Amino acid sequence: MQKRSEQTRQALVRATAQLIADGQVSDAGLVNICQRAGVSRGALYHHFHSTSSLAAAVYEQAHQRVVALTDEAFEEPSADALERFLLALGEALRTEEIVRAGMRLAADGSAGPPRLRDDLLALAHERVTDTYQEFTTSAQDLADLAVVVAAGIESLGHTGADWWSSKTSHRLWDMLRPLFRPDGAELN
Repeated sequence: MQKRSEQTRQALVRATAQLIADGQVSDAGLVNICQRAGVSRGALYHHFHSTSSLAAAVYEQAHQRVVALTDEAFEEPSADALERFLLALGEALRTEEIVRAGMRLAADGSAGPPRLRDDLLALAHERVTDTYQEFTTSAQDLADLAVVVAAGIESLGHTGADWWSSKTSHRLWDMLRPLFRPDGAELN
């Protein structure tokens, strides 16, 4: 019985993420969620107090995912950490509805700030500053640039999914790479 209960809970989270990912937070209303998940309203209320608490569960799963991909990218200080981060972020935005949906949500499940997008950008800024501090005196400027690029990819991807493609990320990184290698030196 517990397995079925967890399956229902995940179906609700998945349905909510699908509705938000390529639409709006307002698309994740009670009727739409239940219809998409194939469950009754009672099932939704058995697992969640409200649609906001359900959206908060989407946020939490997305938050865990983006923190994990950020941790993986910046696992060891190296010159290609930012590249790994931008590629991983683009891939997650392209292929994972939970991540796309989460970017539009605040921790309480609302659409208001601060959203996961804001939290991710702050985390990326911190990691880039820490990682590139030893390589360059302009680590803060590079962190600002990295955040602008990451935010642009995330924002523009909602209007054209090509922005989330690895081809686009590689093309952008090829232009940025020289900025992260002062005096043309190879960073390790």
